[in-house]
Amino acid sequence: MLLVDVDGPLNPYAAKPYRRPDGYRTHRLMTPSWAAAERRRLAAWGLPHKTPKPLRVWLNPAHGPALGALPYDLVWATTWQEEADAFIAPLLGMPALPHIAWSEPRPEPDGGVFWKTPQIVDWVRGRPFAWVDDLITDADRAWVQAHHRGPALLHHVDPKAGLTADDFARLTDWARQLG
Repeated sequence: MLLVDVDGPLNPYAAKPYRRPDGYRTHRLMTPSWAAAERRRLAAWGLPHKTPKPLRVWLNPAHGPALGALPYDLVWATTWQEEADAFIAPLLGMPALPHIAWSEPRPEPDGGVFWKTPQIVDWVRGRPFAWVDDLITDADRAWVQAHHRGPALLHHVDPKAGLTADDFARLTDWARQLG
């Protein structure tokens, strides 16, 4: 199973703001979650009547077929949750995928562990998995090693570049090693 985050791996949000990375297309998306968050932000700034701006998302259309060609069952592991199916998957030519439903409020694990990590381990229930995210650290790898019974690859993706050919090669090699 490959757990896929959107912001960072698919949307290189940390790239230079006015320089879209090669191969990416700009999309302006107004998801229900984004619209609600923007309305709360505008209200907090004393601008409740201002129209929320859509979220700028950079996506590489080659990533959909490349992800689909990997030897994994794909799962969304993103704060986009089910909105990834409605807004991201169609732009990448991907089918609807299962997603991990995050708990609210988000837990705050100790020792620098990313809040997603314990929930992912609970969700996979000992099954082998690879996970691509821009916020994975060595603390997460250590936590998974201590709390997960099966094989796991936690692969950090540079949020300035998004998924690259090297990332896809690493994912393919790891899956082959599992057999």
